[in-house]
Amino acid sequence: MKKLAIFDLDGTLLNTIEDLGHAANYALKNHGYPTHSIASYPFFVGNGVRRLIERVLPEDARTEVTIDRLLVTFKEYYNNHNTDFTKPYEGIPELLSHLTSRGVALAVASNKYQAATEKLIAHFFPNYSFVAVEGQKEGVPVKPDPSVVFKILAKAKTPKADTIYIGDSGVDMETARRACVDSVGVTWGFRPEKELVENNADSIVNRPCEIEALILNDDLKLD
Repeated sequence: MKKLAIFDLDGTLLNTIEDLGHAANYALKNHGYPTHSIASYPFFVGNGVRRLIERVLPEDARTEVTIDRLLVTFKEYYNNHNTDFTKPYEGIPELLSHLTSRGVALAVASNKYQAATEKLIAHFFPNYSFVAVEGQKEGVPVKPDPSVVFKILAKAKTPKADTIYIGDSGVDMETARRACVDSVGVTWGFRPEKELVENNADSIVNRPCEIEALILNDDLKLD
């Protein structure tokens, strides 16, 4: 049985796409740039909000100065509206409860900036104890760099062999690979199953309850 479950946040624990899209569109509109449909945002996110802003800008506007300006506007809006439409995916609260009752430690590794990561976990999962909630921090490389996983492992004092990493994107699967921990890709998030397969997910699940079975059985390899 695994002893530590590290979860990605956006697209894994929480469906945050609508609030992210509205915040990015607000920043774009306020600085005179065209906006995007909310349906297009799953393919803009995944590497932190700076890359999100870079991707939604027209190519000829992707300068450091412009990105910095839009980031300020984005965060001002998002900090006040990041729970407007966001909600846990169906079955996630039950999964966290079951894992906790079995003695599995919980952690979060996100490319969302730290303040927002902490706020969302506190808002939506106040009854669960996380050994670490790690978001993007200044000077620390974002996923797929494995630094965030190593930091969590140190806090949890858990060996890699006893750890599972759960996420919805190729970035997450690559993060797990670089950290040398087992990975589980979830199909309810922002990216297609094909991306999980191409990035060597050890296992792929369609429902949160399947994660519990994998953790308890410690059998994570795809057939």
